[in-house]
Amino acid sequence: MNSATVRNLLVRGMLAGLAAGVLALVVAYLLGEPNVDKAIGFEESHSHEHEMEVVSRSLQSTAGLATGVLVYGVAFGGIAALAYCFALGRVGRFSPRATALLLSGCALLAVYVVPFLKYPANPPSVGDPDTIGKRTTLYFLMMVLSVLLAIAATLLGKRLAPGLGAWWATVVAVAAFAVVIGLAYAFLPVVNEVPEHFPATLLWRFRLSALAIQAVLWGGFGLLFGELAERQLNPKPAGAASGRAVPAAH
Repeated sequence: MNSATVRNLLVRGMLAGLAAGVLALVVAYLLGEPNVDKAIGFEESHSHEHEMEVVSRSLQSTAGLATGVLVYGVAFGGIAALAYCFALGRVGRFSPRATALLLSGCALLAVYVVPFLKYPANPPSVGDPDTIGKRTTLYFLMMVLSVLLAIAATLLGKRLAPGLGAWWATVVAVAAFAVVIGLAYAFLPVVNEVPEHFPATLLWRFRLSALAIQAVLWGGFGLLFGELAERQLNPKPAGAASGRAVPAAH
């Protein structure tokens, strides 16, 4: 893959990440923000201290949310596009569109779902401010471990494929990934700082909305970037989109 193709795919990846970010922003605003407001209300009703807002809540839930989600979408879209350039043709004989979907699905699993299951997202008022550094470190440790193990599992599957076949090599690689991740879950510290009277339903809805935002972001990116990559790498001949050529009149 030459540098011009990589550059074009990078631009398309950033555009697809921006478009997927818009979709995720809608989900975040409709599903996530109401739960955040309820969590903030719970915190205010149980706190005797009144802190001055540096940034208003209305600004946080609109312009602040949009800026954060869209910038994140563009950034991860560019990174994912570069990973796609490396993975294309190396993970199997998939089309550019299928490779994009496979990559985005695996990335969602390794980058978000696996760390989420060990250290799920928490709304405001959940968590001790004194332990935020420790909790952040544990989360990123789990994320880095998950990504490295996913790469190792992919390499293991490719090495075993000639002897076991693609199906059983994939089964063994996935099983090895699950076993090591299970050991990490067992040995890494547990973090449980939910206040005693915090509504369980609100916590559950907040975590589901956080998962939905990421699923829309990564799924939207996979579909959009897959289509853009397919058109870049496998362009249709001129006139193919319009069907059969009209025969010339005699």
